[in-house]
Amino acid sequence: MKQETSFKEFLGNRFVRAILLSGLFLQLGIWVRNFSVLLFVMEQTNEDPFAVSMISVAEFAPIFIFSIIGGTFADRWKPKKTMVWCDILSAISVFAVLLTLIFATWKVVFFAMLISSILSQFSQPSGMKLFKVHVPEKQLQMGMSIYQTMFALFMIIGPVIGTVVFQQYGIEVSIAITGVMFLLSAVALMFLPADKLVEKTDEQTTVLEEFVQGFKYVMKNRFLTILGANFFVAGLAVGLIQPLGIFIVTEQLQMDKEFVQWFMAINGIAMIIGGGIALALSKKVTPIRMLAAGMFVNALMISVIGFSEILWLTLIAQFFTGLMMPAIQISINTMILQNAEESFVGRVNGIMTPLFMGAMVLMMSLAGILKQQVGLGISYQVSAVCMVIGVILVLPLVLDRSIKKRVKVNV
Repeated sequence: MKQETSFKEFLGNRFVRAILLSGLFLQLGIWVRNFSVLLFVMEQTNEDPFAVSMISVAEFAPIFIFSIIGGTFADRWKPKKTMVWCDILSAISVFAVLLTLIFATWKVVFFAMLISSILSQFSQPSGMKLFKVHVPEKQLQMGMSIYQTMFALFMIIGPVIGTVVFQQYGIEVSIAITGVMFLLSAVALMFLPADKLVEKTDEQTTVLEEFVQGFKYVMKNRFLTILGANFFVAGLAVGLIQPLGIFIVTEQLQMDKEFVQWFMAINGIAMIIGGGIALALSKKVTPIRMLAAGMFVNALMISVIGFSEILWLTLIAQFFTGLMMPAIQISINTMILQNAEESFVGRVNGIMTPLFMGAMVLMMSLAGILKQQVGLGISYQVSAVCMVIGVILVLPLVLDRSIKKRVKVNV
């Protein structure tokens, strides 16, 4: 009964309703864009592994390059205004790509991923900052769980929607729908509570000074430093297999490329279940232990996927990777919010994210080449080994009972 009341209180929060509605529109637009571009590029290049891997690079490279900058500005700018303008500019860029696509080259579709990804690096840390401001600390883990459940739902329906839209209407309509969804997200964000008025102090700092303060803050926090190293190797693991999933379907399982939507749907169903389990265990298991357990199980399952040529076995392994993913993602977001003060949330997020994304983009760039050189199966085993290394890195935090829920650091 207490949990039900807490859930009603959570949904009664004006910020929560607006941010979830915005997330709904964004997820629709992103999945239509991602799958239409994927299938379009595979058609245009005759399923070239390098071209497919470059889609992921176009989507994730800006996260590495702009995340630190975006995190710093998130602590300086008004977060609501930042998020609204980022969605509007994303929509404008998508419509510009659509015009170019109609009258020029098909390769411009990569810019649909690139530009909106850049802008998201200013919007996403602002959203995290607003979570810290408008959601009570006791509801943070619940908030992350519900947000993650919505992402998991789109892991199921997103690929189906994206594939159907592309097959029925083509790339032009798919890109147009993406732009409309970004605009609707901006409208939903208009209903967020107004930004707080911050009193100006006599001591004014530059962007560079605040950027350096963010690094000092993370380096003086042992918890965040070790977590950062874990992020890096996890990024190596995820980046290596991110572009190769479709080849598991077409080469290893000998299925049509369209089957990848069901391959990912299995993962999404598992993520919804895993989100519920993670929420139920959140009061009994610390986030760092959930992270370690999730990465260890994922390492085993990635290894199985890399070896298996049996459909049912691969799908079971795919299910368990999805089951553990909420534990990993909820733990990461919760630990960042719990271990960073409000004035540093944007910068901490902006520093931690590139460690993961930089490694991820690096391995995405090499994934196609590595697959050609050593094969698909070995590529997945390398990813599994990186996951195990990530578990080893956080073991001191898992075993250290003296680590408190939150660590305060003065810069």
